[in-house]
Amino acid sequence: MSLFLKFSKFSRALTSRRPRSTTNPEGSFRRAWASIGRPLRWIYWLPLGLGFTQYFYTLKTIRGRSMQPTLNPDTSNWDDIVVFDRYSVNFGEPIQKGDIVALRDPIDGRKMLVKRIVAVAGDVVKTLPPYPDAEVFVPEGHVWVEGDEPFRTLDSNTFGPVPLALLDSRLMYIVWPLDRMGPLRPPISPIPERGAPRDFRWYSNLAAFEREQRRQARVTTRSTTTTTTTTHW
Repeated sequence: MSLFLKFSKFSRALTSRRPRSTTNPEGSFRRAWASIGRPLRWIYWLPLGLGFTQYFYTLKTIRGRSMQPTLNPDTSNWDDIVVFDRYSVNFGEPIQKGDIVALRDPIDGRKMLVKRIVAVAGDVVKTLPPYPDAEVFVPEGHVWVEGDEPFRTLDSNTFGPVPLALLDSRLMYIVWPLDRMGPLRPPISPIPERGAPRDFRWYSNLAAFEREQRRQARVTTRSTTTTTTTTHW
């Protein structure tokens, strides 16, 4: 037998042993759907996520030092990550003095600022430099905002009362760093227990309380600016 015939028989034998390819249309469809189904699920839930952050709650990273020591204190190596509540601001819950809010920069609308509400409509504020007037009456529909660190802040002492329409959200909760996680609480005067050491935290709380007292002393509230005269006949 010639070498050519032997090679032909050998090649036919190998070809006959090769398994036939089988196609399963249903399996192919499932694999194709799985490959595109995951992106489609993301697209399906995307509007819900965007709506939640737009109208309810959103996370923000605090940059800068204007709100020290309340936010980004020098004792922390991290920028604070906080939860802001947009729902209460968008749906008319009253803004209160002491609230920390995110607002559009009145000078540059592309920027967001984080400041504390110091006075509301009807209040009279004793201003700080560089504001040109010693006192300002906060008109209706406006608030007066300031940073907690007066020497490192751009606030109402520069641009005056802020329209409520510029307010974006209200700070509710610190989520990072973990050692400071929790809601923001108004500063209170620390009362040490008998014999307890006055550590750094105690002095920090005392400084925050005294700073809040000085801030409140600069504001004449609406009730005290309105006087009533009674005439007796």
